[in-house]
Amino acid sequence: MTGEQWENNIRNALSGMGKLEVDNQQGRIIVHTKEPWYMLQEKIEASGCKAVLAGFGGQSAVSIINTTGSDVDRCPIQGVIRFTAIRNDKPGVVVDGVVDGLTPGLHGIHVHESGDVSAGCASVGGHYNPRGSPHGSPNDDASQRHAGDLGNIRADDNGRATFRFMDNILEVYEIIGRSVVITQNPDDFGRGGNEQSRVDGNSGERIACGIIARSAGILQNFKKICACDGVTLWDERYKPIAGGTRAQKL
Repeated sequence: MTGEQWENNIRNALSGMGKLEVDNQQGRIIVHTKEPWYMLQEKIEASGCKAVLAGFGGQSAVSIINTTGSDVDRCPIQGVIRFTAIRNDKPGVVVDGVVDGLTPGLHGIHVHESGDVSAGCASVGGHYNPRGSPHGSPNDDASQRHAGDLGNIRADDNGRATFRFMDNILEVYEIIGRSVVITQNPDDFGRGGNEQSRVDGNSGERIACGIIARSAGILQNFKKICACDGVTLWDERYKPIAGGTRAQKL
């Protein structure tokens, strides 16, 4: 969407949020603000426009997910997960992503200590746990959960999980080079009453994973998931992970 009406809608939606640079031809906005990026995105979308983040002035990272942990086509589970700092002056990240090919229902999601995918998801080590804390819920205090305990995501009847949530403990810089893993079963947050629950929440087999890599800054992150369709890591939010409709413009 472009044009004078679009610009007026955007300026009204972001009134008071900071200095705006609006490019009517490209349908692009740069916002100079101290507010977190997700707040801007929510305000834009509340105005009736779709918003795709093309970069962020703070730290960010991305992981391409599949069943092997490496860049392999035609895996039954595929997706993209992003980690973006909420602010530059304190811990906290927004985790958002889309993963296809899952069985419907809840699946555990965790950051693991290693990015070694030489043996697939089996070689990425345990949950990232720099404090030596017990396994727990993402809502628990830092002393009562692994730093990598991100809880569960839910796949719909088509096997797609679309999610966005905040974690107040992780920092982007500390997870780059590690991995994110999705498990077959939901995480019981260490409350299952057996030994395995205290290790990984009885979350079961590691069915998909990916290395967490540093992502670029503002208007720099135009890496493609597949060179054949031109869809960037950010555009993917509104696209199926495979198929001809990925190449359509928003």
